[in-house]
Amino acid sequence: MTAVNVATLGAGCFWGVERSFARKFGAAIKNIRVGYSGGSKDSPSYKDVCTGTTNHAEVVNFEFDAAQVSYATILDFFFRMHDPTTLNRQGGDKGTQYRSSIFYHSEEQKAIAEQVIKRVQPAFGAAQISTTLEPFRKFWDGEEYHQDYLTKNPDGYECPTHFERSWEKIAKEFTGVVPSDN
Repeated sequence: MTAVNVATLGAGCFWGVERSFARKFGAAIKNIRVGYSGGSKDSPSYKDVCTGTTNHAEVVNFEFDAAQVSYATILDFFFRMHDPTTLNRQGGDKGTQYRSSIFYHSEEQKAIAEQVIKRVQPAFGAAQISTTLEPFRKFWDGEEYHQDYLTKNPDGYECPTHFERSWEKIAKEFTGVVPSDN
């Protein structure tokens, strides 16, 4: 039996992040949920998180089988599906709840994240990756109406920064260098 791994990632408004990961990885990830992590308040609500006083980030939390998709592959996509160089912001969404964040579940995940950041930073040229690396403590499930929101509400707001880019496009936009596969 293969061990189940968990990823918890913040990349702005969780509706678009959830949709992006579900589209990209499909059946390779399971039990994807949106919610909150990284803050100080127990059982936060969306209203609480939006005040900016809880330090929670809007995140996606999902299980993955490393035999199907590696954590490094997940993070490679993560860095290509949003702008990790904008501090506490994605598009028009501003605040610490929209920060680019990786909540690592093990020292191995932390090490992989550090390696991926080092590998992809050159693509962003002089713009520094502002993604936080934070130890995972707790995931608080978001309200049910937020789960799979953009499927339930096809005309709902989707942050314009949530789409898959190639490393070539990123390197061109940021006057950077395409990362190597190492």
